Amino acid sequence: MMPDFISQREKQKYFRSLNEEQKINALNEMIEEAEHIVFLGGAGVSTESGIPDFRSKNGLYRKKDRRFGRYKPEYLLSYDCLDKRPAVFFDYFRKNLDCRTACPNDAHRKLARMEQQGKLDGVITQNIDGLHQKAGSRNVWEIHGSALRSYCVSCHTEYGENFIFESAGEIPHCPKCGKMVRPDVTLYGELLPQRAYEEAVALIRYADLLMIGGTSLEVGSAAQLGHMYHGKYLVIINKGRTKMEGKADLVFHDNISKVMNAIDI
Repeated sequence: MMPDFISQREKQKYFRSLNEEQKINALNEMIEEAEHIVFLGGAGVSTESGIPDFRSKNGLYRKKDRRFGRYKPEYLLSYDCLDKRPAVFFDYFRKNLDCRTACPNDAHRKLARMEQQGKLDGVITQNIDGLHQKAGSRNVWEIHGSALRSYCVSCHTEYGENFIFESAGEIPHCPKCGKMVRPDVTLYGELLPQRAYEEAVALIRYADLLMIGGTSLEVGSAAQLGHMYHGKYLVIINKGRTKMEGKADLVFHDNISKVMNAIDI
């Protein structure tokens, strides 16, 4: 049973005194006690499924490719690039963001199991790979969209996961109206999808345990959501340091699947 704390300072001092085994026990006690758990995840959740993150030493932004060497990585995934250099955009997108064959890992599966057993209200993800849904999670809010969906910029006809990756020509065009078909992802320079963001905010504000995993919180959307949280317990699981560790109760600098596998559900 978790101790009663008279202040936030006392609570954090207690959790920071724990060794790794004790931290796992504390995490399980938090999960048992909490009534509204939410998971906020980033690219590190999917790296164990073979999908590279963006900013680590082995991340997508560190890859050297002569075809794209003249462009900054953020530009290649921007609305400006899609609008002004669509052939370059789709070349980069097809080469680097095809996640159709990726499979869920233990972290995805554990989160799905937590939801199925009524211990997780929902997942908020920055990832565009659809792996939470493949693992069985149902209440997933994709605040950066999905590479497995696409739509026509003119008539708004929706297309499935294969359309962009298997379409002929440099730029995919809509069979109905002939205009460009783009991925349903949030590019640099675009606003987040309104409904997904609003649902994410509602989950965060109602939660009494927020688990943040696989993200450095460098991207503004995730950091903004994290700072909205004012519930009872905050847990961060990430190999590297994050910008919210000073607010967290438990911090694990470890593989996310390893920590999630230690949850008794």
